[in-house]
Amino acid sequence: MGDPAFGGIAVRNLYKIFGPNAGAHVDAVRNGMTKTELNAVHGHVLGLRDINIEIASGSIQVIMGLSGSGKSTLIRHINRLIDPTAGEVLVDGVDVVKMGAADLRTFRRHQTAMVFQKFALLPHRSVLDNTMFGLEIQGIERGKSRDIAMRWLERVGLKGFESKYPNQLSGGMQQRVGLARALSNDAPVLLMDEAYSALDPLIRMDMQSVLLDIQAEIRKTIVFITHDLDEALRLGDQIAILRDGEVIQQGTSQDIVLRPADDYVASFVREVNRGRVVHVEAVMTPLRTPSASGHLPGGRTIAADVTIEEALRMLVGTPDDEATVVDATAKPVGTVSFRQLAGAMVNAHDIGQQAGESRANVA
Repeated sequence: MGDPAFGGIAVRNLYKIFGPNAGAHVDAVRNGMTKTELNAVHGHVLGLRDINIEIASGSIQVIMGLSGSGKSTLIRHINRLIDPTAGEVLVDGVDVVKMGAADLRTFRRHQTAMVFQKFALLPHRSVLDNTMFGLEIQGIERGKSRDIAMRWLERVGLKGFESKYPNQLSGGMQQRVGLARALSNDAPVLLMDEAYSALDPLIRMDMQSVLLDIQAEIRKTIVFITHDLDEALRLGDQIAILRDGEVIQQGTSQDIVLRPADDYVASFVREVNRGRVVHVEAVMTPLRTPSASGHLPGGRTIAADVTIEEALRMLVGTPDDEATVVDATAKPVGTVSFRQLAGAMVNAHDIGQQAGESRANVA
């Protein structure tokens, strides 16, 4: 694959070992030495092992895993808050690892912005002044900085609170300030490290919606760290699951839910509401000879990329038990029944099997 487009990120062959003589042990790790063995034999800690991730410009890449999996270590390599032991981190085709001090400082100011779990607001500065902080660092004139900051405060729902101080705000409101501050910088890459983990569930859902709404407009390249699978499935265009510093599986929400790579991933997805993740095309009965246009007699049409849950809502209360599934060009590609949709909500094995059959039949 070539160099990423503007705002695109490529992490290649990345290793991080913590310890005084880390470089001396990279080959041993490459040759299979485990995290436990590295610590026991050499007293060093393996943070990341051979990470390879391509993040498309304008997409949301979720990195998830349990505590100690390496996800926060990974995101801190993108703006080089942590130096790797080996490997490359390319942003717009430029290796951040090779940047000198001046270039790295410019890169951090103009190409990346970060939202932290613990808000990281300055307590002596107002909401407006906190939002303007990054713009001040860039040397932007105060009047212009104020206009930019006010626009983003309004966009995240904080208009009227610009004169307040962090201790006068709820946790959710403080995180909105953090998001507005990051967006004010207008950096192409937005790094979010467990940004919503400290929030209550309802506030967390609200902040996810705010992020998705804004992303639909501005199309930043977002790297979002979380330990919560529901959050990952809702936000991620792509998801990478880490364990002990290694990528166990990468893919879309559907890939992760329908085809878990191993028992570790399967345990993550076992309790997922599949109806909100899996699309109708994964459970439909494909047409053997797809029609050129129109829809099949006697039923309504449902788009192939609609979720199972949404499709069930469309069929509930209607006389139709079966619908024609159409692609993006409105061409019929299959049929799906209420029974198929309801069954898919609870039977993961059948969904995976049906998805494989659908792809084979369409091919």
